[in-house]
Amino acid sequence: MAYQAFYRVYRPQSFSEMTGQVHVKQTLQNALLYNKTTHAYLFSGPRGTGKTSAAKIFAKALNCERAPVSEPCNECSSCLSIMEGSNTDVIEFDAASNSRVEEMREIIEKVRFSPANSRFKIYIIDEVHMLSNSAFNALLKTLEEPPEHVVFILATTEPHKLPLTIISRCQRFDFKSHTQADIVLRMVEVLNDANIPYNEQVLKIIAQAAAGGMRDALSLLDQVVSFSGDEMTIEDALLVTGSISQDMFYSIADALLAKDIGQALTLLEQLVRDGKDPVRLVEDFITFFRDLLLIQTAPDLHDMLELASHEPRFEELAKRFEPATLYLWIDIMTKTQQEMRFSNHTKIYMETALLKMVQAETPVLATTSGAASPELEAKVSTLEQLVRELQQQLKNGGGGSAAPAPAEQKKRQRVQSGFKIPTGRIQDVLKNATKPDIQAIKTNWATVMGQLQKSHSALLNEAEPVAASSDAFVLKFKYDIHCQMASENQTFATAFSQLLEQYTGKAYTPVYVPDASWLKIREDFIKSSGLKAGNEEKETDTEEENPFSQEGAAAEEDPFIAEAERLFGKDFVEVHED
Repeated sequence: MAYQAFYRVYRPQSFSEMTGQVHVKQTLQNALLYNKTTHAYLFSGPRGTGKTSAAKIFAKALNCERAPVSEPCNECSSCLSIMEGSNTDVIEFDAASNSRVEEMREIIEKVRFSPANSRFKIYIIDEVHMLSNSAFNALLKTLEEPPEHVVFILATTEPHKLPLTIISRCQRFDFKSHTQADIVLRMVEVLNDANIPYNEQVLKIIAQAAAGGMRDALSLLDQVVSFSGDEMTIEDALLVTGSISQDMFYSIADALLAKDIGQALTLLEQLVRDGKDPVRLVEDFITFFRDLLLIQTAPDLHDMLELASHEPRFEELAKRFEPATLYLWIDIMTKTQQEMRFSNHTKIYMETALLKMVQAETPVLATTSGAASPELEAKVSTLEQLVRELQQQLKNGGGGSAAPAPAEQKKRQRVQSGFKIPTGRIQDVLKNATKPDIQAIKTNWATVMGQLQKSHSALLNEAEPVAASSDAFVLKFKYDIHCQMASENQTFATAFSQLLEQYTGKAYTPVYVPDASWLKIREDFIKSSGLKAGNEEKETDTEEENPFSQEGAAAEEDPFIAEAERLFGKDFVEVHED
């Protein structure tokens, strides 16, 4: 007889031989034992988890001559014929190659006929999600009300592709991926039965490569046994499965810790030349870093290591890492794995990930004594101080509250970063200030605001021109941050000056000042000049001497009133105070 692969020779023939899936086996066995089976079942789960094997075992138990039983006897004529595939009452249907509605109608027409030699006529439809919509519609009515002698078992790896009307008419069983320990245990049973010596580390490498699929694991085991000859070695397993050796992991980890990106990239290039898939490499690195983190946090759980073997060298490597570094590297690799799915240049993503890991700074964590580091304390203190100052500025700037005390004003001036109050320039403007200049600017203020970009005009929402000479004007800002942003934005300054010159006919240079600083400078200038601020009964010539004395509160210079007077004339505009 021709050689048969391990996964065919050692396919489970009873529920007790199945690996894992305890929740599925117990439910089906109880239903068989107490005659509570239904007409339709849906087995869903990843590939190689035993869906088709469970369907055949269930079919044998239903038609076993010793029924009701929780396990098929595998000795009666019915069980033997099902095992050989010669039983005409158990029909296996591959939906992947027979997805058209015509094939489904042919099955439906034969459903009404009674079984020839068995209690039930059982239809096992594999990869059922591949059926067309028409085929599903044809199956729907029969699946809802089949004859008493018919049982449907549907198997799929993608249950989300099935119509809900189909799923709701079936008892659904979700098969889980096999654990690495379960896969290793099954391979040990197979090798012991075949009298083949084995190395447990080799079996771990195969189980890791199988990614939870028992069929994949047995197929890889078959390849390794054929490749190795008399004795399986770790090198043979790494070559067949496409994995990399633990020594290579050590070398790359050492290069990354030493920030030797040249060595790390050279080792990566060597792995790619040897035929290693970068996508698989990323997955292996994530698992390796996870093993390092596991040994750091729970040294006694070395049995849970998935990729690395528990040895003194591995423990020494784990001690050299900070947990924060491993968390960061796992995060970088996970994001790289997601990005690789949409690119054909997977090697470039892997190289970029190594560069990020070398260049990234490890997050600052608490020291071993439980206290924060001095650098972290200094940063937190600075941020807290900044938050308090901003809150105070907002409080003083809104709701018409009184001006802050002089001591607080000086403090706020000192904390401005990168902005120096141009006191001398402001005093020059005040010495040469004229009322016509400030009126010209305020009259055209609304028009200029409307012509600016939204991002630029937003800076001026809480700003106001308060004094002007023939070549400059003082622009007062309610908030210090807006003042600093306007002074540092050269694009805004250029556009603002050009528009102002276009509408006023003069080239005015803006001088920026925060509200608190303006009040202090204005007060000092009035005292030094012998002027009287706030006197509304002054003569006209006095007002021209002191055109800025009623700056923010002067109603006659309201920009909206000025614009209305410009459009309709002063004789037709009346101002009513609310």
